[in-house]
Formats: sequence, structure tokens, C-alpha cells
Amino acid sequence: MKSALSTTMAKITALTKSGKLHDATALIQASLRPSTPLADTLASGAIEGEFTRLDDHAPQPKMPIRPRRTGLAETLRKIAAGGMPGTTITRSSPEPLPSGAQFLSLSHTSPHGHRDYRLYIPAKPAQTPMPLIVMLHGCTQSPEDFAAGTGMNLLAEEFGCMVAYPAQPSGANAQKCWNWFRPGDQSRDQGEPAIIAALTRGVLRDYPADPSRVYIAGLSAGAAAAAIAATAYPDIFSAVGVHSGLPVGSAHDVVSAFSAMRSGASGHVLRTPVPIIAFHGLADATVHPDNGTAVIEQMLPRQSAMTRTTRRGATPNGHSYRQTVHTAADGSTIAEYWEVEQASHAWSGGHTSGTYTDPKGPNASREMVRFFLQHTKR
Repeated sequence: MKSALSTTMAKITALTKSGKLHDATALIQASLRPSTPLADTLASGAIEGEFTRLDDHAPQPKMPIRPRRTGLAETLRKIAAGGMPGTTITRSSPEPLPSGAQFLSLSHTSPHGHRDYRLYIPAKPAQTPMPLIVMLHGCTQSPEDFAAGTGMNLLAEEFGCMVAYPAQPSGANAQKCWNWFRPGDQSRDQGEPAIIAALTRGVLRDYPADPSRVYIAGLSAGAAAAAIAATAYPDIFSAVGVHSGLPVGSAHDVVSAFSAMRSGASGHVLRTPVPIIAFHGLADATVHPDNGTAVIEQMLPRQSAMTRTTRRGATPNGHSYRQTVHTAADGSTIAEYWEVEQASHAWSGGHTSGTYTDPKGPNASREMVRFFLQHTKR
């Protein structure tokens, strides 16, 4: 059965990458009929229930996960058809640039590969060199869309940061997803992590960015890729922001990727964890919230001298949330995890000028910038 399943998924992947979405969808639908290997696999993977933290300290109160409204079969169909399921697409006019600010269209080529990217340079930086934040968009998104939805450029103007938005082309992935699930894109000095690192070094070389204050964040597939890049290059990135993402090493192919998205995965032990802030909606029907817990647990240093505090809050007329903070003995914040009630697979506190945003949640962008600026390489 495993051989037939692998063959089927390989065909689906090949059709999707080549842009033959109709054929890929048809094959998925045929594969999901009863008595097929893929149908059997998906049927055995249904999960509902409550979300329990993996911390090995004092027990924490549980926040319930809402019933999953989108089965994995439907998720597969929607991904093959194009798009990130479980969210509502909304757009409005983007904010105009402040006078003197720049939102440059650039490209980077290295021995590892080529990527276009956008670079935001604020009009009146408080100081130079400036902190640099690298933002990795989610599937089907673009740098412009992601910038509008996260509102990160407005915060960059406020805090005097530069922001780089690498673009994942459809030639690398038919849905413009970062390939976080492929072994060749999960390690230092190869694949997409090497491209992202080289692009970041290029910005540091050519623009007034501070090499001691470089950060990376992303949404969904971009979040998983950001976690990989941050841990592969701790010499470049001082901290990472993971929104609706998955732990490093949680998948090795398309089949295991869908399993991790559906059921959660623990990933592997990291040699060099980095400071992390993570957000996850507890009603996320695309990437299971257990992945958010696993991301945090994976990034925590293997030491006992840490303090964990939890507080609950709510946005005005919006979602309630729980914020868990892990603090080292010297008082520095190692990790923050924001669990957002009723939030789906969308950027918390985002702007409706971009796709896959949830304005009712706490402002993930502002909290990430706050967290990032606490961390400077010595």
C-alpha cells in the first residue's frame, strides 16, 4: 500500500508543479474514492479534540480547539486547485508610501539560486545601521500582498527597520509555497535556506542594515521555512517569528507534510535553537495547532533555569488569547507563544488590504517587532 500511495502522491505533486491543476485535482478525487491507499490513509488521520501543551512543568489550563471544519481530503483538493484553504480572501487599497520611504523591487542571484524580492527602507530611520526583518509569505501570496496584509512596512517606519520580502516563484512551487517539507530545503548550505541566507547577506552588504539585528518571520509554509532558515543560520538570524507554521524536520515529502499539517508533528532535536515568537489560531483547520506547541518546545534550550509565565487577554471586540513567555535566568525572553481563540489560518491582527488576515486577533506584526528588537547578537 505504501508503494502505491507514494506513487499516487508523486503523480499529484508532479501535476501540481507543472501547473496542471485540473488533472491534479481529478487524480486527487479519484484517489479519495473508497478502497484506495490515499483514501485509507486520510480516513485514518481524522483528528478532533482538545489541545494540550507539551510542557513538562506544571499543568496548564486547556484552551479548546474548535472542531475542524475542513477535512484533509478537502484541503488536498483546495491546495491542488490553488489557494490556502480555511480562510477568507479580502483586499482593499494599499497604504501609500510615506514621503521619502522606498519599497524597492530587487533581485538576488547566488550559486544556490535566484529570487526576486522587495525591500522596504523607511523614510526617517531613528538610527543607522537599521534592524532588518526578512518576511516569507505563505502559499499563493506575493511580497506585495504579504506586506499589505501584515502591515509590517508601517511598523518598519515606526521603529526604523528595513524589511525584505523574498518572492517564491511558481517555478519553484506551483502554489508559490516555500518547500519546507523537502529534505533538500531543510539544511544549511543547500536549497532554499541557502538562497534566503545569501539574499539576506546581500542586503547586509548593499544597504545600511545592522548585522547584529537580523530577524526572519513567515506565515504557514513561509513560517516553516523561516524556522528552518533561522536554525540553519543562527550566525545570521537573531530571532524568528513563526505564524501558523510547523517545526523543523516535521516532514520529508508531500505525504508526511500533509500528515504533519493534519495531525501535528514534533520535528527533530535542534543543535542551535534561536529565540522565537510564535502565533497559532486554535481554530486553524489547515495547520493543526499542535504544531505551534511543537515549534516552541523545539526551540527551547535544554536547560532547567527558565521561568514560564502565562497571561490571558482579549482584543477589543475580537479574539481572546493566551500568551506564554519563557524567560532565562538572566531575564531575557527566550520564547513567546500566542494561542488565539477562534482564529483560523490567517495572520493575527492583519490588515484587510492583504490576503489571509484576521483583524480580530492580537497584532502579530507589532508583537514580533517588539520581541525581535529585544535580541541583538553580541
